[in-house]
Amino acid sequence: MPSFPALSDSWFADAEFDASYGHTLSSLRAIAPIAAPGGFAERWQSWREQAKTMDAAPAVLSSETAHGRRVSVIEHAGVDGTRLRAWLVEPLSSPARVGVVHGHGYGGRGAVDLARVPDDAAAIFPVARGLPTLNAGIGAPEPQAEHVVAGIESTDSYVLGLCARDLWMAADALGTLVGSLPLYYVGESFGGGIGALALPWDDRFIGATLIVPSFGQYDERLAVQCLGSGETVRGYVAAHPEARDVLRLFDASSALGFARVPVRVEAALWDPYVPPQGQFGVANAARMLELAVLPAGHAGHPGLEKVTAEAIAGSRAHLARALRAAS
Repeated sequence: MPSFPALSDSWFADAEFDASYGHTLSSLRAIAPIAAPGGFAERWQSWREQAKTMDAAPAVLSSETAHGRRVSVIEHAGVDGTRLRAWLVEPLSSPARVGVVHGHGYGGRGAVDLARVPDDAAAIFPVARGLPTLNAGIGAPEPQAEHVVAGIESTDSYVLGLCARDLWMAADALGTLVGSLPLYYVGESFGGGIGALALPWDDRFIGATLIVPSFGQYDERLAVQCLGSGETVRGYVAAHPEARDVLRLFDASSALGFARVPVRVEAALWDPYVPPQGQFGVANAARMLELAVLPAGHAGHPGLEKVTAEAIAGSRAHLARALRAAS
């Protein structure tokens, strides 16, 4: 297990609440993932089969050379036909050896981030439906409080499921534009959670890094306050208890147990936006887990630059091992 600086009680003395929620690493490692309900795998597999029949129909809208790569804005179809925009990054000097599908947090994405993308990789940076900058208000409402519960009346229409299934279409777009490649997933927070939902059902992926992943272990998430999207969901379920049954199909901790590729989870001991017990619920589900324990998530703290640099290096090394194992 990678070693990072220990969490200090003095770092967040002025915080609104204790975002460790009273947990220690030992108690977090003991949190069990939510057992998948009956029909869970069958439903996700059926969605995957439906997605295979669709044409991502990618189109390149513009291209430039930046960061020593070719960076293009593209458009592709989502699982319901909604046209979504993304960034595509390609190496300039030689063909790519691996493809990276790179998710983002709930704030959306304003530019590419190549920190975890090897020089010899092609990458697609999909932007989730509804979220800025490329897809603000497209296919889902933009405000987080509306986005996270959009379509929650039905498992087929719930936005988190659509966003996860859109990742398969983004991977299709990458393959169409740069050729068939082994794929590796990277996603943080929102992107970590929807990545965990999508990963097990797509055999093109050889591994993943999930950074402070959201949407895991809803029994734990719904029991505590937070500053992130979980608080909106908690309030909604309190007013609409029937929504809890819908959420059972979108628990990242239930889904990740079906993944049969190496997964690196970077989970935090203190996090006011994504409660650590949810993050560790996801990590504890992984069959082939590399766990990196971060002192804190969604918060600045002393030593953050060093923690971030070591985490990025660990993620790149994990991708390299996954690629060697798959070769």
